[in-house]
Amino acid sequence: MGDLTFEKRSTVNCAAGEALAWLQRPGAFERLVAPWSGVRVASRTGLTEPGSRVELRVPVLGSLAMSWVAEHRAYEGGPGFKDVQTKGPFRSWEHVHGVEEQGTSACTIVDHIEYGLPFGPLGRALMANRVRKDLERTFAYRHRTQVADLKDHTRLGKRLRVAVTGASGLVGTALSAYLSTGGHDVVEISRSGPRLGGAHIKWPAPDEQFNAEELEGFDAVVHLAGESIAEGRWNAGKKKRILDSRVGGTEKLARALAATKKPPTVFVAASAIGFYGGRGDECLDEQSAAGHDFLAGVCRQWEAATTPAADAGVRVVNLRIGVVLTAAGGALAKVLLPFSLGAGGVVGNGLQFMSWVSLDDLLGIVLHAIGQDSLRGPVNAVSPSPVTNREYTRTLGSVMSRPTILPLPAFAARVALGEMADALLLSSTRVEPNRLKDTGYEFRHADVETALRHTLGR
Repeated sequence: MGDLTFEKRSTVNCAAGEALAWLQRPGAFERLVAPWSGVRVASRTGLTEPGSRVELRVPVLGSLAMSWVAEHRAYEGGPGFKDVQTKGPFRSWEHVHGVEEQGTSACTIVDHIEYGLPFGPLGRALMANRVRKDLERTFAYRHRTQVADLKDHTRLGKRLRVAVTGASGLVGTALSAYLSTGGHDVVEISRSGPRLGGAHIKWPAPDEQFNAEELEGFDAVVHLAGESIAEGRWNAGKKKRILDSRVGGTEKLARALAATKKPPTVFVAASAIGFYGGRGDECLDEQSAAGHDFLAGVCRQWEAATTPAADAGVRVVNLRIGVVLTAAGGALAKVLLPFSLGAGGVVGNGLQFMSWVSLDDLLGIVLHAIGQDSLRGPVNAVSPSPVTNREYTRTLGSVMSRPTILPLPAFAARVALGEMADALLLSSTRVEPNRLKDTGYEFRHADVETALRHTLGR
């Protein structure tokens, strides 16, 4: 065993068995890995049963990464299991994942680590403080995530069978893990195989349709698939792919659900706040009219494509999703490098509003939409605190302890990105989540500083 120790304890209001089961289900690592770390699973055998192993790829410098292999072993000290490093960056590493009962409806989750640093006394002198701070930062994130997730699933109070499209994307990957660790039976619908190793339905080719029998028996279907709007310059071909992947794909799935003998109770279909177009500082809610630009047109048709499911009696929720904040990818991840170098700054005049939502809140909103029978039609999936680009820039710089003095003028953004710059960077959309407020959704991250500090571990 190592000569250094670290321990993190948190109390959660659920039975010890449920907290331990959460840790042992597929997707637990994906939910717990720090989004800023860049760590990913390279391979795994089994889950947490003794003798199973997981190999991680840990970034070292740029695209270089090292292998970290841990073997799961039985823990004799109580409910839980432990991981022992067999290959990796530490001289030794033994991590106990434990759960201590606190009556019948509460427990304490415990992470106890004994570790040794490489290079003897020199390694300890040079690295001990940094490693300790990294552990504190990482496990604070892990415990916040697990405690909040367990609260969400305890509140729902039932286990569901859920199909998820777009499960290989940023949000879909996180959603599959979030639902799976909560004890729900997740079936991924995608062109590739399942990422969590469970059941899978193949997305049909463009000239094919779904086999309706494969879609029988689901409590909910969550549809997230679609061409990325932020990757690649917008030209005629790109815009056609954006439109076709959303409208055609949604209509194909909605018609298949309508054709099932027992349709799902609810169909949660992604849309976007692009529905409203650029509206300056006008406060927008679900009753506001659509905009008139390209994305607004896409969103109108995207939402209309769910009609076959609604006509068949399925409760349809159209989530108008804002800018998703996570260090693991998307808009925030793209600016972390320039901001870390002190090269961040406002875009345009900085007065344009950005309506955002943390990734964890988006997952919670999907579960809320599934569980709330009163929710149907458009629902704004945004935080209750939209910010201007200037406010966002200042807050991100403060969280990262970096100056934000290098602006990106509007003309430069347009030269670099073309039409996409006006739609994604310079457009102002100030959206309120009134339907979520009315139905009692509790935000984990209601303000942008809390969201940024959580996903960046700062």
